[in-house]
Amino acid sequence: MATLWRRLTGRFRVLPDFVIIGAQKGGTSSLYEYLIRHPWVAPCVHKEVHFFDLNVHYRSGPRWYRSHFVSSAYRARLERARGHRLVTGEATPYYLFHPHVPERVFKIVPGVKLIALLRNPVDRAYSHYHHEVQRGREPLSFEAAIRAEEERTGQEKEKILRDEGYDSFEHIHFTYLARSVYVDQLQAWEKWFPRDQMLVLQTERFSADPAGGLRQVLDFLGLPRWEPAEYRRHNVGRYEPMSARTRRRLVAHFAPHNQRLWAYLGRTFDWDR
Repeated sequence: MATLWRRLTGRFRVLPDFVIIGAQKGGTSSLYEYLIRHPWVAPCVHKEVHFFDLNVHYRSGPRWYRSHFVSSAYRARLERARGHRLVTGEATPYYLFHPHVPERVFKIVPGVKLIALLRNPVDRAYSHYHHEVQRGREPLSFEAAIRAEEERTGQEKEKILRDEGYDSFEHIHFTYLARSVYVDQLQAWEKWFPRDQMLVLQTERFSADPAGGLRQVLDFLGLPRWEPAEYRRHNVGRYEPMSARTRRRLVAHFAPHNQRLWAYLGRTFDWDR
């Protein structure tokens, strides 16, 4: 009943002020949980809406998307009571990687502020793999899965680009290495959004200093400085370490892509290990 009511009242609800677009297994859950505790942030119905990346949702239209956020009347009432602008947003990590999402976001919320957390690509790929194993979707070993990635997923992006209504299970779940090549994804977003509309953070630095990372995000969103009672990490995976041999191979694999990323961002991250 509550879901039906939200849909019926969707046109009276607001669109997001910010979207955390990725990367998957990059700390988006922690950042979102910290943000929605801020007194001037209104949470979404749930963290990952998947409006722009899943066609079954995107076809439902902007009113369906609005139904996940606060009503304009509620926001206005809180703003009058608190004397400050109230913001809201969501976090769907597949947005960064899906080739149609930047244009879709631009068409519906062109002024939205975008946040990306980028994790060491080797660690992100390995965490992504274990995420799929734990959910029963990945039967292969990690080494076999990354060897099979090109055969499994190599044509999926082109299929998605040719047919906007095509949803690819393989593109979502088995792109362990491809999702860690961040520079190509950021450049795809820059075709639609100026750089000053996106904040890019390094996951490791955010994890080591969550208070400092949150301050950056709050400044970016135009919100007053504030801290939660604790910085508990959310959605943390538990699994055996990667073999040293596989890690060396992946460090070498990602090195040229990371160099392109450093040149694009104009700064470096400490990922060369």
